[in-house]
Amino acid sequence: MIVPGAAPPRGRFPHIRRAGDLVFVSGTSSRRPDGTFAGARADAMGVTDLDIRAQTRAVLDNLARLLAAAGGGLEDLVSVTTYLVGMNDFGGYNEVYGEYFDEGGPARTTVAVHQLPHPHLLIEISGVAHIPQHAPVSPSRSKEPRP
Repeated sequence: MIVPGAAPPRGRFPHIRRAGDLVFVSGTSSRRPDGTFAGARADAMGVTDLDIRAQTRAVLDNLARLLAAAGGGLEDLVSVTTYLVGMNDFGGYNEVYGEYFDEGGPARTTVAVHQLPHPHLLIEISGVAHIPQHAPVSPSRSKEPRP
């Protein structure tokens, strides 16, 4: 599913894909719908200022918007994989991540990668959420009404 209002994917893949009660979220960055990146600036000389905290916050907010399109939220994540361009950013990433989740949050794997699809990106996160397709029917509501 392509989520309206989200930054369009940079290839032929969906933002999210449902398989039963599981929702798989494709790798998500700090890219905004207009193509700019939260946490990234370049001056007139091309010198960049990249902020891992701002990018992490934007990625998690983008994940929340994608999950909302599937009827859920960050609390429904059961697993996330984080890709950092450099482990020197782990501290800032981990600090912001802790603002969103505690030890009851999703299982997490964090790896360092050589690069991401744009030089202004420091982080990308993919995830799996459990979002039931239909709310369970309570026993009192599952019975046929009396005539």
